[in-house]
Amino acid sequence: MKKLSFTKKLTAVFGVALAVIILNAVISTSNTIQLTYHQDWVMQSLRVITQLERTLSAFNHTEIATRGYLLTAEKSYLNDYNKGLEQTSENLRLLQTLALQESKTKKEIILLNYQISESFNSFEGEIKRRSILKKISPEPILALSDSTSDRINQIQQLTLKIKLGEQNLLQQRVNASNSSFRSTMTTFSIVTFGDVGLLGLLYVLLRKYITRLKLTEQRLMYSENRLRTIIDAEPECIQLISPDGTLLEINASGLSIMEVDTADELVGRYVGIRIAPEYLEEFFTLHKSVCQGIRGKLEFEIISCKGTRKWVESHAVPLPNEFDGTFLHLAVMRDVSERKLAEQKIREQAALLDIAVDGILVQNIQGQIQYWNKGAERVYGWSAGDAIGENVTKLLYKEDNSQLHHAIANVIESGSWQGELNQLRQDGREIIVESRWTLVVDGMGEPKSILMVNTDITQKKLLETQLLRSQRLESIGTLAGGIAHDLNNVLSPIMMSVQLLQMKLHDKEQQKLLKTLENNVKRGANLVKQVLSFATGIESKRTNVDFKQIFAEIAQIITETFPKQIIFQQDIDKNINRCCGDTTQIHQILMNLVVNARDAMPDGGKLTISLKNIEIERYDTQINFHPREGNYILITVTDSGIGMPPDIQERIFEPFFTTKEVGKGTGLGLSTVLSIIKNHDGFIDVDSKVGEYTSFKVYLPAKEIKQPLSQILPEIEMMAGDGEVILVVDDEAAIRKITQSTLEACNYKVLTASDGREAVATYTKYHQDISIILLDMMMPSMDGEKAIRALKNINPQVKIIAISGLVFSHKTTQVREMGVEAFLSKPCTASELLQAISTVNS
Repeated sequence: MKKLSFTKKLTAVFGVALAVIILNAVISTSNTIQLTYHQDWVMQSLRVITQLERTLSAFNHTEIATRGYLLTAEKSYLNDYNKGLEQTSENLRLLQTLALQESKTKKEIILLNYQISESFNSFEGEIKRRSILKKISPEPILALSDSTSDRINQIQQLTLKIKLGEQNLLQQRVNASNSSFRSTMTTFSIVTFGDVGLLGLLYVLLRKYITRLKLTEQRLMYSENRLRTIIDAEPECIQLISPDGTLLEINASGLSIMEVDTADELVGRYVGIRIAPEYLEEFFTLHKSVCQGIRGKLEFEIISCKGTRKWVESHAVPLPNEFDGTFLHLAVMRDVSERKLAEQKIREQAALLDIAVDGILVQNIQGQIQYWNKGAERVYGWSAGDAIGENVTKLLYKEDNSQLHHAIANVIESGSWQGELNQLRQDGREIIVESRWTLVVDGMGEPKSILMVNTDITQKKLLETQLLRSQRLESIGTLAGGIAHDLNNVLSPIMMSVQLLQMKLHDKEQQKLLKTLENNVKRGANLVKQVLSFATGIESKRTNVDFKQIFAEIAQIITETFPKQIIFQQDIDKNINRCCGDTTQIHQILMNLVVNARDAMPDGGKLTISLKNIEIERYDTQINFHPREGNYILITVTDSGIGMPPDIQERIFEPFFTTKEVGKGTGLGLSTVLSIIKNHDGFIDVDSKVGEYTSFKVYLPAKEIKQPLSQILPEIEMMAGDGEVILVVDDEAAIRKITQSTLEACNYKVLTASDGREAVATYTKYHQDISIILLDMMMPSMDGEKAIRALKNINPQVKIIAISGLVFSHKTTQVREMGVEAFLSKPCTASELLQAISTVNS
């Protein structure tokens, strides 16, 4: 028979002890319930006897009170009677409640209740009768109550019978309770002795178990220490990671890799903080699979506690968790940073030539191509398979090239050469390369081959050219801005003088002459704005364009400046629709197109411009594409020049593309035209035939804007002042003088200042009187912006109207943000000036 192990014996004893304890509990519980049951019935009998005595006592008290009243007729006995009656009824009710729980005395108690109730009825009758016979002698009254006395005797005998029965029942129940108690104590004693014996046996077994457990713990500790020594001696990093990513264990080599002194700095913390962010997703994908029982391997970067990035190779093994059946992540990691660095260098060296943007090629001394990298494929368009073995001269150069021969001679003589070469791509396009050559020699020191590194600088050269053009345009813009400012300062006093004279002179001929002078001054101002717009790109406001006026100006320029061999014709409809646009930009469109037409006819020809209304339906076969339907204004410029082939037509709107000789065109004209047309929601169509003609058709949408009421200036007399003081600040004496005269003629008082410093001093002195300041923005000493800041520091609420002969949109916005109420551009009319003052003053 197989011998039971110690653990099984201990388990068996535990089981027996537990069974005995449960049995003891069950028996004790059963006996306790039985004992409680008997005790409850004993208490029941005692309660019945007690309640019976209380009921009889209350009834006797009631009966005595009744007799006292019958004898004396005193009302105090009635109070005792009522009290006794109430107590008897309450006690009788409680007695009946107890009787319901016990069937043996139930009938007698019900009978008792009936007789007591009948007695109470008799008492009531005799009491009423006594209250009527108050003067009768007591002897008849006593005779009248004898029947009641008989019933009282019956009640007392019934009560005694119930009491004797309950007392006999009480004795029986007491005897049964004592018997149950003795049985319970006997059983409890027997079971208790059994429990004590089992506990003693259990104590002995537990002593043996604890002794064996301590011995096992010592062996386990020794084994763990031995395993810890082995793990710490392991040169690889060993980590134990919980399913939630917490580091549980790490060995000494791991501490070295992580660059920490103690494990406390890492254990119990989230491992993700030491993994490079770009590898977190891969690591936790591996971690998840390992925690599901699947082995894995991964190379990734970690970040040590000192911030050093290291490459590690991790072999991940699932380690079963004996407590809950899950798996822990056992990671054995090796530092492979040096290996990865070496691999990276090898890859870089292997791919260096291919990742280079430059074209790198090697030719032998005979000119045959031996190497052709990816960069060369991108630069020249030939693949390595097509280029290798070909002669470099035939592949990349037009003909015998003196540059090439000079470069070869230099590299053989000095070992290196650097310079620029004109070469060809596979598609025939010419490119410029910056070439660096190095001579490669064999073991004997003889020339073997030439290493060439070629950088395509075609775009760089083009950008340099464009930059020079942009710088020239910027210089022209700066010069034009200065000239425009000076011209506007010249025109400003003339403009206001004319309107001032119109107010003083009333002769019709004089008024006519002054009106002509005013129109010409305005014409000059518009020309200045137009020049400034061409040079600096300032946008003017959109208005209803007067095409006939623009065509008249263009026609004048053509007839006065174009060669006489060019025959000019124009065709303009009578009633041209209105167009909302920038007059200056539309003027620029026409100028660019007619100048291009002139240049296309070096030996003369015919130039025709036309202007007409046109309605475009949804699908118009006359147009090469499908614009939005509606009414348009069609401008056509046609020349009988050299024409353009289709490939040139496709590129004419590209910025900096030109077919003209160097120095005769920027390549920006038609790209600017296209930009302006698109900004006006229009489109352009070109048709040309080589040697015959070129025709440009510009379609601008016909739409009219209503002039806002604010642009309709009232009469000068309606804008007169009321004695307000205006401070006029301008460095031009003529402008100060005419502005002062104009304002004083309109009932304003005027103070003047020639620069910003004088303006600040004058305002400081008279700031309580001055209503508005007219301030020129371009002045010496202290310009307008500085003056505005100084004036705002004195009084943040000061009202300022800024005036300038050179207006840039960003400057206007900047000045308005400083708190200026209005902005006028020179030259302005007296009406515009007075309207601005009136608006600001109100």
